[in-house]
Amino acid sequence: MQQASYVSGTSTVPLIGETIGRHFDRAVARWGALDGLIVRHQGVRWTYRELAERVDALAAGLLTLGLEPGDRIGIWSPNNAEWVQLQFASAKAGLILVTINPAYRLAELEHALTLSGCKALVTASRFKSSDYLAMLRDLAPELATAKPNELQAKSLPDLRAVIHLDPAEQPGMLKFATVAALGGPAERARLDELADRLQFDDPVNIQFTSGTTGLPKGATLTHHNILNNGFFVAEAMGLREGDRLCIPVPLYHCFGMVMSVLSSMTHGAAMVFPGEGFDPLAVLDAIQAERCTLVHGVPTMFIAEMQHPDFAKFDLSSLRAGIMAGSPCPIEVMRRVMDQMHLREVTIAYGMTETSPVSFQSAIDDPIERRVSTVGRIHPHLEVKIVDGEGRVVPRGQSGEILTRGYSVMRGYWNDPARTAEAIDAAGWMHTGDLGVIDDEGYCNIVGRIKDLVIRGGENIYPREIEEFLFRHPKIEAAQVFGVPDDRFGEELCVWIKLRAGESLDAEGVKAFCQGQIAHYKIPRYVYFVEEFPMTVTGKIQKFVMREQVMKELGLVQQKSA
Repeated sequence: MQQASYVSGTSTVPLIGETIGRHFDRAVARWGALDGLIVRHQGVRWTYRELAERVDALAAGLLTLGLEPGDRIGIWSPNNAEWVQLQFASAKAGLILVTINPAYRLAELEHALTLSGCKALVTASRFKSSDYLAMLRDLAPELATAKPNELQAKSLPDLRAVIHLDPAEQPGMLKFATVAALGGPAERARLDELADRLQFDDPVNIQFTSGTTGLPKGATLTHHNILNNGFFVAEAMGLREGDRLCIPVPLYHCFGMVMSVLSSMTHGAAMVFPGEGFDPLAVLDAIQAERCTLVHGVPTMFIAEMQHPDFAKFDLSSLRAGIMAGSPCPIEVMRRVMDQMHLREVTIAYGMTETSPVSFQSAIDDPIERRVSTVGRIHPHLEVKIVDGEGRVVPRGQSGEILTRGYSVMRGYWNDPARTAEAIDAAGWMHTGDLGVIDDEGYCNIVGRIKDLVIRGGENIYPREIEEFLFRHPKIEAAQVFGVPDDRFGEELCVWIKLRAGESLDAEGVKAFCQGQIAHYKIPRYVYFVEEFPMTVTGKIQKFVMREQVMKELGLVQQKSA
């Protein structure tokens, strides 16, 4: 009898049954004197106790704004100390933190704020080419005359408070430092009361994840979801008290917020941020200067670090381990990371935002071949089964859709019961849409995607969202977006466009239409204009035919993991 493709993560280590705020206090009591947060570009160096003082002050300040448990507070910012403070402060105040991609532009920002019903937003002033304050004023011109914390904007009806990180005063907005100083004894007492009242199954975070049916969905995650996932990710990568984790990955994503920050907090490790965004030189400098013992990143980040002209000048001998996730890693890259960066215990992780995020992770002592050809074995307290198109579990070694069940599965998509029901079935299984194979030893290999998700440099991109945006262009009748192989990013976007009769448009015009409206990584690199799309006899568009044609024309080769 063949063994079924079902695995469960047995463990003698129990799940954590408390809120993030409670566990944070427990960590501070245990590791208060240890380095907690180091943010090099801001000159921040706080122990866990010093971080806790700022977290409690901010949480009390948020309560003075009239925010109540269950209210949503957004953050739109690159990596900084304020981001980490807000992550823990919002959890203590019972708020739901809505994490907004720093690359979002007007249409995406408006959707995120309105879907989640944010009452407050913490925002940076700018990042790279994005002027956040200018975009907010475009969306809510009422800011110019509004009293702080009393915004009433037509396009953002739920938003009341905009809290900015800019050193200068901004009309209609509150300074972050001002909010952190607002709380008094009454608010501190309320925090103590909330600590007893909040439950670990309460939602604490909304993470936006695109879908194949339109605009991004808000995956609603609980304290229990992400606190436990952060803990068991840390266990798998061998994180220890006093370790120093270099974090160049973005905080708005589960990689930074859960796998980096919560992992560090649950194990007494220092969080070291090299900069507000990824810069290979800043990462190398931070590792050497802070004697970091672990580092996180997607494969493209590790490649950029090793290819930097000054790479050989840095002493990286303090490194031991870390995580490489987000996209497949070529075996040559893994060998170089282990040899040249001293990351002998680097692990690979796989999951999705809706599962908090990690379901599979390799072990620090797995053979290198296992760490590049698979995503490891099932995490503790989780279940996975591989099913065929009819929902039946397939035998080991046979491919099918990966379904995940357990503590990590999200509460659902915010205000979207229909799409929640499509994703999570009656038995509690999360349908990932990924195709995988589980071997006889329980290792999982990701072999493809049921839908046409594109992963560009670790960013998940769903073509339908871009297609629907392009449909807004008055000259475009239809558009089909898909991924093609790319040496640097793993995949790049290509679009085939059918114009309306009698219209003309060029590739630069398409890109200009996207600029400032959708995130830069969603703008197609390759633009083709066609008369028709390849279709089946039943009228289904064949993106694989388009992909093969473009690959042949451009001389592109599919990247292999091993």
